Amino acid sequence: MKTAVTELLGIEYPIIQGGMAWVGEYHLAAAVSEAGGLGIIGAASAPADIVRQQVREARKLTSRPIGVNVMLLNPNADGVAEVIVEEGVEVVTTGAGSPAKYMDMWKAAGVKVIPVVASVAMAKMMERSGADAVVAEGMESGGHIGSATTMTLVPQVADAVNIPVIAAGGIADGRGFAAAFMLGAQAVQMGTRFVAASESIAHDNYKQKVIKARDIDSEITGMSTGHPIRQIRNKMTREYLKLEKEGASFEELEYLTLGSLRKAVMEGDVVNGTLMAGQCAGMVSRVQSCREIIEEIIHDGSVLLKI
Repeated sequence: MKTAVTELLGIEYPIIQGGMAWVGEYHLAAAVSEAGGLGIIGAASAPADIVRQQVREARKLTSRPIGVNVMLLNPNADGVAEVIVEEGVEVVTTGAGSPAKYMDMWKAAGVKVIPVVASVAMAKMMERSGADAVVAEGMESGGHIGSATTMTLVPQVADAVNIPVIAAGGIADGRGFAAAFMLGAQAVQMGTRFVAASESIAHDNYKQKVIKARDIDSEITGMSTGHPIRQIRNKMTREYLKLEKEGASFEELEYLTLGSLRKAVMEGDVVNGTLMAGQCAGMVSRVQSCREIIEEIIHDGSVLLKI
């Protein structure tokens, strides 16, 4: 299935895996790429040497393009940005800021740069900075979110920029895939569906919480801090929201969630851990391989798009 994004990135299908912290490591990224999509290693707050190791391990599992997601607030971002060039990573996605300071270095090395944006203004700014495409991510997504929905954000970004737009937020099946293209996107980015992939290292407790989630089971914490996060509700989210309502300080709230994502992903603590997942978790019904997920979405989406 050829689109502007598959041509840009040299991939078979216009499906990109979200660069999820802890979940988006080399096993998952390589499996998505090998299945014809674009797998993304989530650098999160990892040191540069860890990211280098992740890239090299992914290379052992696939010869197809892979990407790295750089959280620009990461104190190790400078080193990670250099590793991307040194290791010949084909694609970088970015979040939590502007990648302008790295743009010349990445572009000189032939890296395709795709910032994740939550507004039209940011999309236009990224285009001016030299971005090759943008991910327009609606607030239905898991993890850190903006304030606009996918349904409203994607078409407005598509109208505002001349570079390809990748839709993200609430997309988990062929219907969402087809809808994204009708809104003006040239590809989709998915995170929650891949959490439950068989190649995902997420603990089975985490995967089962995603699979059993209903449409109303996600909620947003951190609105008072200006850093809202969507996740599946549990004891930790209830305590967090209670503290927010009582006017707890940023430090108190941060302490409550310290290491909580790792606890959920690696240890399976679904009571006190952070279970980042989008509203589409209610559409994820079983564990499947990355290849099965991608082929199912492409088949169902193509039927709806009549292509």
